[in-house]
Formats: sequence, C-alpha cells, structure tokens
Amino acid sequence: MDENILEVREYTDEGYKPLVDFNDWRVAILNYIDEIHPDKNQTLERHTSTDEVFVLLHGQASLIIGGNGPGLGEVNPQCLEPGKLYNVRRNTWHTVLMSQDASILLVENRDTGASNTEYARMPQSSLEKMQSYAKTERFDK
Repeated sequence: MDENILEVREYTDEGYKPLVDFNDWRVAILNYIDEIHPDKNQTLERHTSTDEVFVLLHGQASLIIGGNGPGLGEVNPQCLEPGKLYNVRRNTWHTVLMSQDASILLVENRDTGASNTEYARMPQSSLEKMQSYAKTERFDK
C-alpha cells in the first residue's frame, strides 16, 4: 500500500518506540523492558506539558500513580484492562508495571521528553508498597 495513503507500523522489540508522529501528537509502543521490573523500577515521572494515554494491547500491566502535587504523594496501583483507555493527566506522577509479554500503546504530545518531564525517586515506603503489589499480582517474575 502507498504510505501516502496508509502507514502500517509495528514494534516487537523491548522498550519504547515512537511509531507515528503527526503535527503535535505521537503514538508509540511500550513493550516490557527489564528497567521497569519492580526490583529495578524506583522512579516515577510526570509530564508537565501533556497528558499521556495508555492502552494495554496484551499481557498484564498496572499504572502506579503517585498523585499530581509538586512532590510524590502516596502511590496507588491501577490495573489496566486490555482495550480500555487510561489518560494520565498532565503533572501526574506515574510509572508502569508490566508482565514480560505485555505491550502498551501510548499517545502523547510529540515533544514529550526530558525538557518537560520530571523524575522523582520513590521513598522506601512507596517502593515497598509497589513491590508488595507486584508480588501479589505476579509482576515480580
């Protein structure tokens, strides 16, 4: 098919990959990567200029939400259901837990990156809560 009419994209490797950029928005795929394993993932991020949409394509995943204040709030998990759209609002602290077979579709502003993203290390109590949840939901495998 002529790409001026229809683009077809896929991404099956590990990690994050933007697949479509158009005007102000971007569509990407996030596949499991070791850095988000509950034993390694100690940081939440927030985007100061954009919401970020998550759609679980397959596997198991949960968002870990840490409030939307200037500093991290209490972390709370939100289990993602396949095919449902989850819009993480601008300035909301978040990270994601994923099973090794999981894939998530992401939609965000095209310019989302280091210049408009903040990072915060989770305090020990939040890490323990996330790791306990991960063990219960079997993300720690």
